Amino acid sequence: MGRALVLNATDIPLAVVPARRAVVLILKEKAEVVATNGMVFHAERIVMEAPSVVRLRRFVRVPYRAHAPLTRRAVFARDGWVCQYCGTTAENLDHVIPRSRGGLHIWENVVAACRRCNAKKEDRTPGEAGFHLARAPFAPTDGFRLTLGRLEPGWEPFLV
Repeated sequence: MGRALVLNATDIPLAVVPARRAVVLILKEKAEVVATNGMVFHAERIVMEAPSVVRLRRFVRVPYRAHAPLTRRAVFARDGWVCQYCGTTAENLDHVIPRSRGGLHIWENVVAACRRCNAKKEDRTPGEAGFHLARAPFAPTDGFRLTLGRLEPGWEPFLV
């Protein structure tokens, strides 16, 4: 099943929804198709291409968020789904300064790590464990892009 990017009436990205939800928005005339992904939905009387990007017909006010929310998916997206210690595929989150030693659960202290490195590091700092961070953790400025996870190829023009 595909996903669809939902744009506000002003072409600003709002969310990502399952393709079925995007079709419902279109059928209820709450949104219009901007781009399709090639999949086709079949119903009794309707055959419709699955939308990849839809635009709402009415403007929806979105509350302002000063910071990107710190979520597992967002940390993996920020770090490119790569372990920041060895460069393999990341599966866990790791606190650079362990929480047991007073480290906080903030963007600047959380990185993506593989299971092997996370288990080997335990409750030590990277220096004590003999590890080196590929890049220092940072608080991202574009929180929406991080919440999307992996991007669909046709979404890039709408995310600028």
